[in-house]
Amino acid sequence: MAPCRSLIAALLVATSFPAMAGVAVIGSSSARLCYEAADALVRPTPRELVRCDEALDEAGISHHDYVASFVNRGIVRLRRGLIEESIADFDRAMALDPNQPEAYLNKGAALIQRNDMQGALPLFTVALERHTNRPAVAHFGRAIANETLGNVAAAYHDYRRASELDPDWADPRTELRRFRVAGQ
Repeated sequence: MAPCRSLIAALLVATSFPAMAGVAVIGSSSARLCYEAADALVRPTPRELVRCDEALDEAGISHHDYVASFVNRGIVRLRRGLIEESIADFDRAMALDPNQPEAYLNKGAALIQRNDMQGALPLFTVALERHTNRPAVAHFGRAIANETLGNVAAAYHDYRRASELDPDWADPRTELRRFRVAGQ
């Protein structure tokens, strides 16, 4: 059941990952404003991207907030269509804190948008191993990558797990409707 080219295109459009996993920042700093921009439901503005840049230039910012600001700026950039710049931010966050799960999750989402399923696939697994705050999103992303690569059984299991983890999220249920399980 390898997905046809139009299905892959539809999945890529449908999976701009609006529910990305920002890294929370407490307080009223530019880092907090950057987090709020990454976490917002609306498309970030250029001004919000500037706030993220300001957060990274702030003196005395904690290590956590510094790493979080790279992840959050990466999300803002990705949501503004700056895929390569977002990947650079996620890479920087991973270099600063290899245990930051949201950097892996969001880089996987960026690679999905770049149509690099081979690169995205292991990132979703690492995000799950490091206990991402959005495991349903990680399973969904991994399902898309697996299905595109022809790993249909693995895709089915990840779509199913995403649906179990977030029963209110319609996208995994929608994808599961396309599957027929033999031998049950």
